[in-house]
Amino acid sequence: MSNYTKSTDFAAKDALASGNAAKIVKGTEIDTEFNNIATAVATKADLASPTFTGTPALPTGTTAVTQSTSDNSTKLATTAFVQAVTSAIKNELYPVGSIYTNATSSTNPGTLLGFGTWTAFGAGRVMVGFDSGNSLFDTAEETGGSANAIVVSHTHTVNDPGHTHSYNRDTLDNLDGGPFSRRSGTGADANTTSSATTGITLSTEGSSGTNANYQPYITVYMWKRTA
Repeated sequence: MSNYTKSTDFAAKDALASGNAAKIVKGTEIDTEFNNIATAVATKADLASPTFTGTPALPTGTTAVTQSTSDNSTKLATTAFVQAVTSAIKNELYPVGSIYTNATSSTNPGTLLGFGTWTAFGAGRVMVGFDSGNSLFDTAEETGGSANAIVVSHTHTVNDPGHTHSYNRDTLDNLDGGPFSRRSGTGADANTTSSATTGITLSTEGSSGTNANYQPYITVYMWKRTA
């Protein structure tokens, strides 16, 4: 098991008859063997808590290299094994179809995370949870909604209890064809003596519905993993 070469063939010397001069080991031979043994011992690693120098490597083709990423034993792990475990963890955290968000960086997650194929996702939209009981939300990646407010179809009456419009109209002051006068009001005209009306002009109520449907939001970068 030593890594030195013996300079003396001790087995051959032992086979010689006693008294044979060749059997006597010279001092230089002993010194050489001692130095070789000392060097071999000094270059061996301790069994307990060894400190290696240089770039230690495990033998290739061993279970330390090919072991499963789920191995929970005391086997040594190579860099190849560590990379395999890291890759497995990333794929478990972000399987294909996952959404990645970042509040400050627009860099593709394939570059940031070092794996996968990602495409920008959901531009200008918020995400809603899947709801099998609602036809609007019962399919993955179904889209809908409008940024702009719309007025639901409805009918007004003169005395609409919901809201009123101001107006101006020309009326006859009396029944004998008197002169026109202009009256103002909201809802129904309070003048019940008028027998004819003409030229009613309603004012416009409310404000523009453009971008009026947005809920409180915050903008982030979103990506979907496709491969």
